[in-house]
Amino acid sequence: MAHISKAGVSPAPLANRTPIPNSATMTLTDRIADKRQDLVALTQDLIRIPTLNPPGEDYRTICDLIKKRLKSSGFETQLIRAYGTPGDSERYPRWNVIARREGTDQGDCVHFNSHHDVVEVGAGWTRDPFGADVEEDRIYGRGACDMKGGLAASIIATEAFIEEYAHFAGSIELSATADEESGGYGGVAYLAEHGFCDLDRVQHVIIPEPLNKDRICLGHRGGWWAEIETKGEIAHGSMPFLGDCAVRHMGAVLSAFEDKLFPAMATRHTDMPVVPDGARQSTMNINSIHGGQPEQGKDYTGLPAHCVPDSCRIVIDRRFLIEESLDGVRAEIIELLEHLKANRPDFDYELTEINSVTPSMTDRDAPVVQTVAQATEDVIGKPPSYVASPGSYDQKHIDRIGKLKNCIAYGPGVLELAHKPDERIGITDMLDSANVMGKSLETLLLPRD
Repeated sequence: MAHISKAGVSPAPLANRTPIPNSATMTLTDRIADKRQDLVALTQDLIRIPTLNPPGEDYRTICDLIKKRLKSSGFETQLIRAYGTPGDSERYPRWNVIARREGTDQGDCVHFNSHHDVVEVGAGWTRDPFGADVEEDRIYGRGACDMKGGLAASIIATEAFIEEYAHFAGSIELSATADEESGGYGGVAYLAEHGFCDLDRVQHVIIPEPLNKDRICLGHRGGWWAEIETKGEIAHGSMPFLGDCAVRHMGAVLSAFEDKLFPAMATRHTDMPVVPDGARQSTMNINSIHGGQPEQGKDYTGLPAHCVPDSCRIVIDRRFLIEESLDGVRAEIIELLEHLKANRPDFDYELTEINSVTPSMTDRDAPVVQTVAQATEDVIGKPPSYVASPGSYDQKHIDRIGKLKNCIAYGPGVLELAHKPDERIGITDMLDSANVMGKSLETLLLPRD
């Protein structure tokens, strides 16, 4: 593992560099177009590494692949393990890779951050989820859209930019980080805590999440995750009156949610441009419910025991708006539970907070927003729309820990295809997004007349 170094590396002496000829007839767009097959092959290579999270498979494998490639493009690279973060173990170490290429003059640093982990495969696939099949203009596979296609596009864009411009100001960073799908604490949060998102190191951040190539994502809603356990007393199932059914108590909790909480949330709407429209209000998902005896494996052929359940647990996923407060969200749930405790006989509960994320929103006048907006209009032929994400992504750590507000999500892919069967990414969309990224680098890192 490389030593964690916050500072950037010094530019290599010009005498030690091999300048790449800049043909008078070749543009950055031409170079990116010439890399179409390379882009496809790189995306396929990334998809074929099954970086499933949980538990955190093959993180080192994908980081090694990216490190080797970027090192050959002149980047200084580091492999960084997020020791002690959630999920990190000797069997499933949380590996990240970060690469930096210095320009020949002083200037800003532009950082492209992508997560390399993917969610479980799930049912309903008609193709090998890790086969990376190409069909017409699409590449299929788990993580193709979210977000290995965006990662590949950012690599192609930066490589083409460096080939086109032997001399540029500032620096370019690329990172592939762990665990975004489970909170990002073994990835961007860890890097931010170790200074990699500090303003004296990085000034502009682009996260190539799949928000569509003609949209700029300015931020995301907040989230509060908690477990609620209702308590009961075990007894023989033929005499439930001698016990206390925790599942029935949980039924009262769910009824209170249906009667009071969900109607109240439906009346709250945000001015944030959250997509899709249904996410512009407060929402809550019942993530899971477990009560009574643990389920036996399929190899168990016996009958269940006759017991009154003495515990029932649910996990809630409450997404809240920038107009709401985390304290208010938490208090609203506690008030409902306390009301049940005061009015329902023998009701008792335990509330355990699992995680929380505050909303994040970048100003539309921020330099990275204005730069990517102009580049998008140049490439796509129309101004981009501005959106906010219904779910959180790693901007939360760059904002909260790194205190870096000049950050957006922009990348290829259709958000609604993320985590779905037959997930896919459009090749043309990746090329267009790579061109937007490349043009953004031209604006931010080339001298102006």
